Amino acid sequence: MTEQQPYRVVTRHPGFELRRYPPYLVAEVQVEGTFEQAARDGFRPLAAYVGGANRPRAASGNATREEGPETIAMTAPYLQEEADRPGCWLLRLVLPATCAPDTLPEPTDPRVHTRQVPAQLAAAVRFRGRWTARAFDRRATALGRAVTAAGLSPTDAVRYARFDPPWKPWFLRRNEVVLPVAE
Repeated sequence: MTEQQPYRVVTRHPGFELRRYPPYLVAEVQVEGTFEQAARDGFRPLAAYVGGANRPRAASGNATREEGPETIAMTAPYLQEEADRPGCWLLRLVLPATCAPDTLPEPTDPRVHTRQVPAQLAAAVRFRGRWTARAFDRRATALGRAVTAAGLSPTDAVRYARFDPPWKPWFLRRNEVVLPVAE
C-alpha cells in the first residue's frame, strides 16, 4: 500500500472540499515543456532520487555518516504546478511522513531539491480520468469559481495531483486539483 499525503477535511462546499494539510516534505524538480511532457520528464529524476540517487546528509561537525545511498518509499500523490514562467513546471513527490528535514538524504542530481512545504488550508476536487492538460484545466477553472463563490481567496498556484501509476486504466485513475486558500 502506497502512503498517501495526509489531510483533514474541514468542510464540504458545492464543488469542493476544504482541507487542512500538515507540513510535508517534497523532492522537486523544475522542468520546461508541455503539461504532459513535463510530467514525464520530471518524474525520472525524482524517481531516481527516491530510488537511491542520493547521499547521506552531512552530520553535525561536517562528518558524514558511513552509510551509502538510501531508498525512500514511494508515496502519493505526484504533484505538478506552474512555475514562475509559461511552459515551466514544478514537479514534486511527496515524501513519507517518517522523513525528517535534517536526516533526509541529499540528491545527487543537481536538478532535484528537497524542501518542507508549510501547513496550509486548501480547496480540493477529486476526479477520475486521463492526465491531460485539458482535463486538469477544466477542473481547475471550476474549482477557482467555486472557491470564489464560497467567499474564499486563493493564495497560491493550483496544483495537480496524480495518485496512480501510468499502467492503471485511465478510467480508474484518481486525480485531484488542489488550490491553497487564505485562512
